[in-house]
Amino acid sequence: MSWKKLPLVAFDTETTGLQAHNGDRVIEFAAVEFTLDETGRIENVTRREKLFNPGIPIPREVVKLTGISDEDVVDAPEFKTHAKEIWSLLHERIIVAHNLPFDRGFLCMEFRKLGLDWPAPLAEIDTYDLSVRFFKESRGHKLSDVSSRLGVILEGAHRASNDAEASGRVFLKIADQLNAPTELEEMLDWADALGQPPEGDVIRVNESGIPVFAEPPLEGQPVEEHPVHLQWMEIALVRSEGEWKPRYSAELRSWISRFLRIRASGRARQNPKSFSPADWTIDSLALPPDEAGLI
Repeated sequence: MSWKKLPLVAFDTETTGLQAHNGDRVIEFAAVEFTLDETGRIENVTRREKLFNPGIPIPREVVKLTGISDEDVVDAPEFKTHAKEIWSLLHERIIVAHNLPFDRGFLCMEFRKLGLDWPAPLAEIDTYDLSVRFFKESRGHKLSDVSSRLGVILEGAHRASNDAEASGRVFLKIADQLNAPTELEEMLDWADALGQPPEGDVIRVNESGIPVFAEPPLEGQPVEEHPVHLQWMEIALVRSEGEWKPRYSAELRSWISRFLRIRASGRARQNPKSFSPADWTIDSLALPPDEAGLI
């Protein structure tokens, strides 16, 4: 299936800080949907953006950075008012963001408070990772750096709709200039991006959109809760026709490897001299402010 025929949504959040697990909240969400023609050129752009009252004061540095103040959100709804709408915007779409783990972490936290799971996108593309992957010689990988490098206009940075649209256009520019494969699965390999697991009876996506194990002993349990078992699945062997062969298919093992790199280990950069929890890289939220898209 060609990814160019599938719905593509670039998104971004603005937040009260960097720590979703420590009480920071989403104050703005924007999604920009791109419709492409058969060649991958943009035919139509649809923008959606919303402000939210986080229920806590917005720090001065965030106000200075984003221009969003307490006065701007005092009459805005809470996130829960539009949570299902946002969930639907990301569900079964190709989603794009710059430093996607940061925004995903905040949205996951907001969703969990409402009993919602992450909405099972068809693919998760991180333009920060693409920049690091394909422009290794470049010193800067912030969205403004990448946009300037590719000739993508980014006006009013640090407002969600502007950053979302820029990240979407950055992805499409990179895909065009570097001749990204047309087929979805091949494009995911090219981008080292996460998609849904291959169809089969080993791992499946449940009714909530979460990849779960489909065989004992962990049947029905989310795969992200069992990274050690996933690591075993990568290397598990079975005796067949007088020789040892991989127990699971190459396609599944490739998906598991990518899942572990992206989800289980995170993409944060460790600071070997620090003992701060923010440097343990347990999840992907522990990025420096400049790489988290906040500077």
